[in-house]
Amino acid sequence: MWGLQSSYLNSISIFATLMSLTNSLNTITELVLVGFSNHPQAEIPLFFLFSVVYLVNLFGNIALIILVAIDSCLQTPMYFFLCHLAFLNIFYTTTVVPKMLFNLLASKKVISYEFCLAQTYISLLMGAAECIILAIMALDRYVAICDPLRYLLIMNWSMCVQLILGAWTISFFASVVPLYFTILPLCGPYIVDHIFCEVPVLLHMFCADTSLQETMMVIGASGTLLLPFFLIILSYLRILVAVMRMHSTEGRKKAFSTCSSHLTVVTVYYGTGIFMYMRPKSLYSAEGDKLISLFYAVINPALNPLIYSLRNKEVNGALKRVLERWPVSQGK
Repeated sequence: MWGLQSSYLNSISIFATLMSLTNSLNTITELVLVGFSNHPQAEIPLFFLFSVVYLVNLFGNIALIILVAIDSCLQTPMYFFLCHLAFLNIFYTTTVVPKMLFNLLASKKVISYEFCLAQTYISLLMGAAECIILAIMALDRYVAICDPLRYLLIMNWSMCVQLILGAWTISFFASVVPLYFTILPLCGPYIVDHIFCEVPVLLHMFCADTSLQETMMVIGASGTLLLPFFLIILSYLRILVAVMRMHSTEGRKKAFSTCSSHLTVVTVYYGTGIFMYMRPKSLYSAEGDKLISLFYAVINPALNPLIYSLRNKEVNGALKRVLERWPVSQGK
């Protein structure tokens, strides 16, 4: 088995060297996307596993968006933000997973330079947007539990639209714009030892000193990862105090149930995201980082709709109402 892996890696190195020779004048057309090539015996099983995960992601998130759109009971601020999170999950994984699945079966495991850059920009934008949207959802839960009588007054539709537009705008200017002005040319051999292209991986392929890029990544991550994370913690500390003051046990259970799903998503996403983007380049580990990226780019987006719906009485009730109306509409 080790001989097979060694020969495969040697062939990758030869192929990358040939590409670096043909890509004269610093013009890059393709890069080797290693993925799980170090474990060729696992590629077929992984193809079927990730195909199922991707289909679950698409079905779960699309179904959630449709359900919110057709059921008036779910047309509240919380589910408005959840729909944006679902759209983000679909767009993010669609940028990553289809190419990864194709390369699991392909003999020539490459990615075009343009698509590699697109993955880098999109993954950075979507990661920043998800952090901010999760913070907005925590703020929404804080207002709903700590100030329920004024909830609809504070979280009106105008405020919701402003918050979500602000989230996408801030994410763009805090991630895409700095990367555009600081990205450097890549040096050969053009081997991306990862499952897709993202900033921490490309830092190892830049030709010049990357101190500025590392500093910018930490600053950007502080604004789009740590700041929203602290806002989430602050919101839930206030929520915890408010819940502990409740005299009704039923009220406490209801309050905790509305927050448990969000806290689960936050824990999984932030745990992996902070480790990936808030550490120095010297702590990079190719195999470990592939597993970490799988969690926040592939697995977590598929789990989100399940986490938010399985134990959610409102979503289950809406689904039941839609299914009850379906035979009636079919009969007409």
